[in-house]
Amino acid sequence: MKALMFGWEFPPHILGGLGTASYGLTRGMHNCGNMEISFVIPRPQGDEDRSFAQIIGASDTPVAWRDVSREYVESRIGKVMNPDLYFDLRSHIYADFNYMRLNDLGCIEFSGRYPDNLLEEINNYSIVAGVIARAIPCDVIHSHDWLTYPAGIHAKKVTGRPLVIHVHATDFDRSRGNVNPTVFGIEKDGMENADHIITVSELTRRTVIDKYGINPDKVTTVHNAVVPLSDDLLAIPKPDSKDKVVTFLGRITMQKGPEYFVEAAAKVLQKARNVRFVMAGSGDMMDKMISLAAKRGIADRFHFTGFLRGRQVYEMLKASDVYIMPSVSEPFGISPLEAMQMGVPSIISKQSGCAEILDNVIKTDYWDIDAMADAIHSIISYPAMYDTLKNKGIEEMKGITWEKAGQKVIDIYRRVTGHN
Repeated sequence: MKALMFGWEFPPHILGGLGTASYGLTRGMHNCGNMEISFVIPRPQGDEDRSFAQIIGASDTPVAWRDVSREYVESRIGKVMNPDLYFDLRSHIYADFNYMRLNDLGCIEFSGRYPDNLLEEINNYSIVAGVIARAIPCDVIHSHDWLTYPAGIHAKKVTGRPLVIHVHATDFDRSRGNVNPTVFGIEKDGMENADHIITVSELTRRTVIDKYGINPDKVTTVHNAVVPLSDDLLAIPKPDSKDKVVTFLGRITMQKGPEYFVEAAAKVLQKARNVRFVMAGSGDMMDKMISLAAKRGIADRFHFTGFLRGRQVYEMLKASDVYIMPSVSEPFGISPLEAMQMGVPSIISKQSGCAEILDNVIKTDYWDIDAMADAIHSIISYPAMYDTLKNKGIEEMKGITWEKAGQKVIDIYRRVTGHN
């Protein structure tokens, strides 16, 4: 079966969990066999793993004719795209887009990030999707997250193929209910045009049904998973430290509940001073969290690392004695699974999707800083509790695989396409 997927991130260049989940699912589906996946992203860098999917860059797809030689195309984009694919795509240009700002190859350039003109990039991405959908044969179209829903809808209209959309989060999660009407409209339009909707948790499935008015029969939960870690990452040595280390790792935004982490830290430090707290990540609430730590008088015990990527994430986890995810509304949350793989006892909010499938963690309400502080203090104070959560967590992770998730998605493809 051939799937044409639209995404916004792909490792190693990621800005959040969306890229990690897209990678894991795509690889898991490939490992299930009999799947051909073409994965479109705005701006590839050339160092993406292409062993299980064809990576197509929207920024390398021509939407207007340019009289260029194969040698020139090779010199310009050979690192990220086979020139033969460029010329194949060029033969499927369907309208005159010369009025747009295009480069010398007739392509729209994308940032590959989340720029201030994000809505413009989303619209441009849907224009490019029209060329790609005409050129790349597929049985099903799969759009990851709201940014790619317009692209998926366009591809569906062009090909007549069924559209599956993957809800990794909704604006209700990102905004704590203060929903952006434009984003909500894009999300609802995607859901209504989809032949089937995949959500990453039952929590998200209920949001899709209750907040967007979608028929429950059209919505299926497929929980996320983790990619097995390499021996190299598992062998990262734990640094020597007299202090215990408690880590928050994620976007420092209101969705992730960073203020509850700081408040819980202040309560722990009233009982024990041999603890350091790390807030790893970046986001619009970072300055507020720095100020809050200072206001609580714990700045000397608090560390802000900025955004971590790749191996840095696992080095930070290896240095940690406790991992905590106090999210206010977390559709799933892969980071606790990564922490558990590294043998780090984890505390998660009951308001997270991963709480539906994890057993060997401590679960608290995001707002219950007393319970959070008690859980942290217990893990760092009682070696037996630490060891139990560590060892059982490692074992639990061995059963949560992307192959299992991938097979569920393939079964949905078969349902919407009528393939057996």
